[in-house]
Amino acid sequence: MILPLLLIVLVLGELPGSRCSVSTVGDLFVLEGGSVTVPCHYNPQYISHVKYWCQGRMREFCSSLARTDDPESAPKGKGRVTIADDPTQHVFIVSMRDLTEEDSGWYWCGVELGGMWVSDSTASVYISVIHGMSAVSSMLSADEGSSVTAQCLYSKNLRSSEKRWCRSGNLNSCMVTDSEGMFSSKNVFIHDDRNNMFTVTIQQLEMRDSGWYWCGAGQQQVAVHVSVTAQTTTLSTTPPIQNLKTTVRNPSVMSSNDPYSRPVWESPLVVCGVVLLVMTVLLALWKLRQLCKKKQKHRGTNETNDNLTICPWREGDYKNTSVIFLNAPAQAQIL
Repeated sequence: MILPLLLIVLVLGELPGSRCSVSTVGDLFVLEGGSVTVPCHYNPQYISHVKYWCQGRMREFCSSLARTDDPESAPKGKGRVTIADDPTQHVFIVSMRDLTEEDSGWYWCGVELGGMWVSDSTASVYISVIHGMSAVSSMLSADEGSSVTAQCLYSKNLRSSEKRWCRSGNLNSCMVTDSEGMFSSKNVFIHDDRNNMFTVTIQQLEMRDSGWYWCGAGQQQVAVHVSVTAQTTTLSTTPPIQNLKTTVRNPSVMSSNDPYSRPVWESPLVVCGVVLLVMTVLLALWKLRQLCKKKQKHRGTNETNDNLTICPWREGDYKNTSVIFLNAPAQAQIL
């Protein structure tokens, strides 16, 4: 009874999906001659365990390509495969470059658990290495007047083929690289690295440049869309600075129409000063007249003395001024 139960446990442990401690991405398609990077996630309890990457249809018989405890242990990798563990993120990264069609197949992310009765924790991914082309980004956008660059990837068997950049729907618009993998015009520049990618740069973009294009190599092509955004003009609210002219006024030469060239006597301060002066003089004369009236009331009719009295006004006379000597002999002579 015990033996059948053990067999059931072992069988269940080997079933796909029975262990979810390691996970990775889905199936991948890679151009021949290109590279691929695969993240393998694991549970935190496996931080100190050895991680590995192997190739084969079945995990039990897969060929090891790289291990975290000995990165140089897989001769089949030939330096094309690297593995690196990141314990802080609980993931190890596998990179493969210069892929060929023979590299297509099943691969496994594995965490070595050890022990006779405990199988390793693994996750599988199928990688297909194909011929053809692809674009790093199939949707590009840029502002009017600026530039944009398209990156076109191609497989290994297309390295010696000429590369083309064409406007979709217009075969006569194709621009083709020369024997050195170059093309240059007023606004378009193409460069082929002769490995797995060529770039197309369009300068001084105009609104009419918006639309669909395609990268081509041999009989392969891939579509790329370019969107050109119109420039937005910002209206300045600051008025333009005008040239300021400085006028030097000559105080000796002034125009009568110039509000700053009024005569001195038209100044409000001068007018107020003159009015105040006239009022002060009138008030003083009025006080002097009142003083004369008071003295006349206290003065006798035949008073003879040598005093000199100044009475500049007579009753009703405000224009003439008289000097009267009250000395009798002097008055007799005058009469």
